[in-house]
Amino acid sequence: MSDKAIFFDTSRCTACRGCQVACKTWNELPSSIELNGNPSTGSYQSPMDLSGDTRILVSFSEEAGGSKGVMWAFGRRSCQHCTDAPCATMCPAGAIFKHEETGLVTVDDSKCVGCQYCSTACPFDVPRYRATGPLGQKTVINKCTGCVDRIEQGRAPACVSTCQPEALKFGDRDEMIALAKERVEVLKGRGYDNAVVYGENEVGGLHVIQVLKYGVAAHGQIEDPQVSPTVALTQIMKPITAVGTGVTVVGLAAMFALGIGYKRNKVVYNADTKDTIDAETGQVVKHGDGQDTESVKEHIFENLPGKKGGNDE
Repeated sequence: MSDKAIFFDTSRCTACRGCQVACKTWNELPSSIELNGNPSTGSYQSPMDLSGDTRILVSFSEEAGGSKGVMWAFGRRSCQHCTDAPCATMCPAGAIFKHEETGLVTVDDSKCVGCQYCSTACPFDVPRYRATGPLGQKTVINKCTGCVDRIEQGRAPACVSTCQPEALKFGDRDEMIALAKERVEVLKGRGYDNAVVYGENEVGGLHVIQVLKYGVAAHGQIEDPQVSPTVALTQIMKPITAVGTGVTVVGLAAMFALGIGYKRNKVVYNADTKDTIDAETGQVVKHGDGQDTESVKEHIFENLPGKKGGNDE
């Protein structure tokens, strides 16, 4: 299977937000029950940002249009599924990883340790977190998974499947890029000079390819997104950390081997004289407290779980 991509054409989007509903339905994510959730913003956008329960939202902007006057500029806020995904690079637990067959960046939240390094690394400010467990005692990542569970069954992502004006499509990444370029040329021919393809090269190439009718900023996307230097530093430190760990392991193994090979002469203790005596030569080895007569090896093995005299608890 070749790399896949979600295609989003802002010029066809009607902001019906069916994609938001489909995402929540398929992934069993709750919606806010707050009455009039955005009372002071005056915006039709809802919710105002991604959250632990919202993986995708349609953004609203009325500040675009240029010579054509005030126009709606709808956008898509969700994971961009970067080819060089810094969130996956930073994740110490493997909770975020690239799906090899599609190139989409997916999630196994059962592995998440709640460190939130991925949020720091993401140039698009996407990863969010939600409380899990009977008492909400564990915080885990929640972001778009690309619906790889659907794709593996030959289906399109949930958001794509519900989009009636066909602003969303899904297919091979190369085909989605070609489709986006073709659409941009159509828009420019209609006088939308700022129309642009977004996602072909950003952050090594994204797996969400967008046609931005009024330009990058008007649709709430980031011009020339950059990965934090912290991510590169993490990559540099990994080999150093691995070497340090390896040296420690080798050192412990060597000490264990030396301990196994070490054997003292058998000695006996004379309680009357308080002398420790070499049993073979009769020579006094030590005067005073009694001396242990077992080898290092015997000590090691007698304390292993399941051995006689060992600690099995």
